[in-house]
Amino acid sequence: MTITGQTVHNDNEAMQLALKLAQQAAAAGEVPVGALVVLDGKVIGSGFNQPITTLDPSAHAEMVAIRDAARNIGNYRLPGATLYVTVEPCTMCTGLMIHSRIARLVYGTTEPKAGAIESAICLPQQPFYNHIMDIQGGVLAAECAQVMSDFFAARREAKKKLKRLSPAADTEKE
Repeated sequence: MTITGQTVHNDNEAMQLALKLAQQAAAAGEVPVGALVVLDGKVIGSGFNQPITTLDPSAHAEMVAIRDAARNIGNYRLPGATLYVTVEPCTMCTGLMIHSRIARLVYGTTEPKAGAIESAICLPQQPFYNHIMDIQGGVLAAECAQVMSDFFAARREAKKKLKRLSPAADTEKE
């Protein structure tokens, strides 16, 4: 799905696009997180989780989207840009946003175990950073959380089914 150059009018519209990207990740067997970077109302970069398929542990949705945006505008800094992501960013991605000078972060649902914005740690509020982002969480939170819940429920069900079909499971019962 190519969305670079597409116009977005508000946070909900942008998050809907991020949710479509998250679905691409899920279809590829990746944790369903989607992200896009918007500057002056236009999408300048997009991405979805793909560390498994690319064999790259840094290929989180935010990382892919920011790299795409930087290439598209020819600058490693993205002042004035907004990053939209379906799930609260991790420590790595938060650091990337700070270093790339993302002006605003908008995310959908929180990530209780590893969220670095408000859940596990409040990284952007640390006094040693020389860049401050505006942050808005909870945009289409229920929809973003549902995508994650559905993905992990399907994964758990597939594991149960595999276990039931496994010959080793049959011999353990005997």
